[in-house]
Amino acid sequence: MTNISWHAPAVAPAKEALSFLTLYPMSLGWKANRSALVYDSLHLDLKGLSEKAFAYALEGLEELKAEGQVRNDSIITIVDFDQPSVNKRLYILDLKNFKLLFNTWAAHGRRSGALMATSFSNTLSSNKSSLGFYLTDVPYYGGNGYSLKLKGMEPGLNDKAMQRAIVLHGARYVSQSSIDELGYLGRSFGCPAVPVELNLPIIETIKEGSVLFIYNSSYHPKFFYEAV
Repeated sequence: MTNISWHAPAVAPAKEALSFLTLYPMSLGWKANRSALVYDSLHLDLKGLSEKAFAYALEGLEELKAEGQVRNDSIITIVDFDQPSVNKRLYILDLKNFKLLFNTWAAHGRRSGALMATSFSNTLSSNKSSLGFYLTDVPYYGGNGYSLKLKGMEPGLNDKAMQRAIVLHGARYVSQSSIDELGYLGRSFGCPAVPVELNLPIIETIKEGSVLFIYNSSYHPKFFYEAV
């Protein structure tokens, strides 16, 4: 199990109009200019992805790469749980070719909330989502069909993902019909479930050693990654 390195954040300038990448260019280990270029060129703001979520995702990717954990550094998956479940809040990016490969729904755990995910856990049988960084593992066929194992990389936060059987899988309740019926997306036992029709291509794209980051604003203000 790896420990992602942390240090206490520096105090940020109190100017809300400035972007996250402008506020913290010295705190981030990766190159802020490259990050801003990717974020802007893919129009991720128009797709609803938080700039902060994107910033932390890339920094975590660089940290895990430096530790030799990542087998596929071209692809990163970000799930933005600051957005309501009716939004298409899962983003799969091809960083080397500057492409947004998938933008679709992702379920959260049934005990994490209804429309919004507000409560998270690393506890067995909690039926809650876990935040933080994961590495994708091997696909397999299980009770939810073709599924993808996820290895939680953050001790105390998501490192029980394998024990909890937190996997990426397809689900019929991840659909517009569920939103129309319930007013929010159907929920899982804690897995980031995706639409059934996208399950296979998503798993084939991100399997075996790419980074998946599940974000919520309760996660990132506490620490920054140690600058390289």
